[in-house]
Amino acid sequence: MYPRAESHSILKQAVRRHKVLSREGLLEKLFERLFRGLVYAQIWEDPEIDLEAMALTPDCHVVAIASGGCNILSYLTADPARIAAVDLSRAHVALNRLKLTAAQKLPSWSDYYRFFGAADSGVNPRVYDREIAPHLDAESRAYWEGRSLHRGGRRRISIFAKNAYRHGVLGRFIGAAHVAARAYGVDFGKLLAARTIEEQQRFFDTVLAPLFDKPAVRWATSNRLSLYGLGIPPAQYEALAGGRDMGSVLRDRVERLACGFSLDDNYFAWQAFGRGYARDASGPLPPYLRQENFAAVKRGAERVEVMNRSVTDYLANCPAGSRDRYVLLDAQDWMTDAQLNALWTEITRTARPGARVIFRTAAEPSLLPGRVAPELLDQWHYEAEASRAFTARDRSAIYGGFHLYVLKP
Repeated sequence: MYPRAESHSILKQAVRRHKVLSREGLLEKLFERLFRGLVYAQIWEDPEIDLEAMALTPDCHVVAIASGGCNILSYLTADPARIAAVDLSRAHVALNRLKLTAAQKLPSWSDYYRFFGAADSGVNPRVYDREIAPHLDAESRAYWEGRSLHRGGRRRISIFAKNAYRHGVLGRFIGAAHVAARAYGVDFGKLLAARTIEEQQRFFDTVLAPLFDKPAVRWATSNRLSLYGLGIPPAQYEALAGGRDMGSVLRDRVERLACGFSLDDNYFAWQAFGRGYARDASGPLPPYLRQENFAAVKRGAERVEVMNRSVTDYLANCPAGSRDRYVLLDAQDWMTDAQLNALWTEITRTARPGARVIFRTAAEPSLLPGRVAPELLDQWHYEAEASRAFTARDRSAIYGGFHLYVLKP
C-alpha cells in the first residue's frame, strides 16, 4: 500500500474540487477525512447484476474498485483469470486482503461464515491471530492490529467479535437511523417478519413513509453533512437529488429497498433494516458467503491482487489491449471532466476486443455523454436497454442507474 500520507493525498485529490476555505471546500475536506477510515463493511452494489452484465469467461482479466470486497470475492464464483482490485482507502484494501487471506487459510465454510457472515463472535479475533495473521501482508496486519478510538482503544480486528456490519461510516449511519426510528416507535423487526411483498409494502406505507414528513427527518435529508454516512460526497449530492427535494428522492429509494424485492432474496434489505444477514445463514447472502461457492472463492483468492491506488493510475501502467472487464462502482460521480477523460483514455487504451465497462450513478442517466470526449466515447456502445433492465433488478436499490458499455469491434 501507499504510505499513509501519500494515500491520504491521493484521496484528497479524488474528493476535493473547491478552495479549502470555501463552504464547498470545507464540506469536501470533512468528507475526505471520513473516508480515511473504514466506510463500507459490505458493498452496496448487487454483484449478481454485475456478474450477468460482465459475462465473465475464464480468460477475463478484471479491473475493479474494491470497496468492501463483496463484489471482488463474488466475481470469483465465475472463475475469471485475474482480478486487479484497487481502492483509495487503506481500510478497504486491508479488508479485502483480510477476506481473501481468510478464504485461503480458514479450513471450512462455517469458519469463514462465522467470521464474515455473522461477524459477531468472540472467537473471531483468536482465529485471526492463529490462522489468518501469520499469512497476512505487513500493512494489512498493522491496520487490523492497530488500536481504534471507535473501539475504545481495542484492536480493529475486534469489530468481528461485535457485528462488523455495525461499524464503518455506513454502519454507524444505519445505526443512527435505527435509533431515530425507534424514537418514533418504529420496529424494523416487523418489516423483516413480512411474508410477502404486499406485507412489506403495507409496512412501508403505514410506518416508514410517514417518517419522511417528520421535521427532524426533513431536516436531516436536506442536510449534506447528515448524508455523508451514506457515502454521498458533495459532488454526488446534486446528481442524486436531480432537481428534486432530497427527502422525496430518499423516500423513493427506501421504498424500493423495503418493498421492491422479496426479503427471501434481498440481503441488502436485511443489512439496512436488520443490521446484519438473517440469523444462522438462513436468509439471502452475497455469492461469496454462500456455502456452495466457498470452494470457488478459496480456489480463486490467489488470483486477486489488491492495491491502494486509483483505477486511472493502475491502468496507466498496464499494457495496451490487456484488460477485459472494468467495474467502476459509482466513482465517476465524484470525478471532474478532466478526471473522467483521463480514466476513459486509459480504459480505451488497455481494453481488449469485446471489453465491457459497468458502473452505477446516483442519477438515472449515464453521466458520460457531453463530458467524455466524443473520440473516446464513440469507440464504445452503450447498452441502453440492458442497462435499464439491470437497473430495475439491482436489489440494493440505492442507485439511479446501472450502465453497461461494450467496446465496438
